Amino acid sequence: MIVTVTANPSLDRTLELAAPLSRGEVQRATSVRAEPGGKGVNVARVVSEAGLSTLALLPARTSDPLLTALDTVGLPYLALPIDGDVRSNVTVADPDGTTTKINAPGFRLDPAEAHALVDLVVENARGASWVALCGSLPPGPSDNWYRTVIDELDGQQCRVAVDTSGGPLSATVRGRVDLLKPNDEELAEATGADPARLVAATSRGDYEPLLAAARTLVDRTGAAVLATLGATGAILVTDTGNWFATPPPIVPRSTVGAGDSALAGYLIAETRGAAEPDRLRSAVAYGSAATALAGTQPPAPGQLDLAGVTVTDLSGAARVG
Repeated sequence: MIVTVTANPSLDRTLELAAPLSRGEVQRATSVRAEPGGKGVNVARVVSEAGLSTLALLPARTSDPLLTALDTVGLPYLALPIDGDVRSNVTVADPDGTTTKINAPGFRLDPAEAHALVDLVVENARGASWVALCGSLPPGPSDNWYRTVIDELDGQQCRVAVDTSGGPLSATVRGRVDLLKPNDEELAEATGADPARLVAATSRGDYEPLLAAARTLVDRTGAAVLATLGATGAILVTDTGNWFATPPPIVPRSTVGAGDSALAGYLIAETRGAAEPDRLRSAVAYGSAATALAGTQPPAPGQLDLAGVTVTDLSGAARVG
């Protein structure tokens, strides 16, 4: 069982345009999609499509449209009742796949609700192989909320993955965790590296600054670090090695949810006993497949191009598979 936690869920609305977004102008959408969202929900949907057991945990009132949307897609979930509406996020997708995303702050959780959500996670983590803590925090909980959850899970058999940014990421990496899934900017943020230097070095094929930043987190937290790099691919750094993967060719439609699909791809492969390079291959294949789909649709196994992903062992600069 892979349990996902989305403290700040959303109902995601995606508008696809026939021409690039033009600020201040009137444009018509060619299609409109409304889907259940939030990073943990996205991860759970991909895991479910792969045929693995999953459970999405989130705060939402019983009659919230988000829960209706989750029922429609058949995703198993448990919702902590709250007295407010789940936020709506809007994504505008240009024809070339460029996305503009506008995220609402989310409904404020009071201290009692934030504590109750921790309890819900701890209760449902029993018997889980992974607990994935995903996305931003809503107004109310402190930046330490994820760190609190991780500490409360100490002693259970499950492993913990975290995909967040800003203050919650900085608080998370003050202690042990099993898997971190930053992008390059978040990796720089969490380690104090210069993000422009990381991006510039990676663009010219120099992965050393990126690896050094990831290695800092590995040493500090004991985590495997899966750092996604957009269209460039991703790296995986663990206590046993370093790998880089490039994605297969695709026609991009929406980047929203691609990182979530990459995290899901890693967890799916790890759960099935794959070695580290193949976990990275699965992550990149899933992230690429998600980018080729409209909105935040979860890619299915039949939509993956695993053979099109090239994995290089950066420890020995040898291609893997």
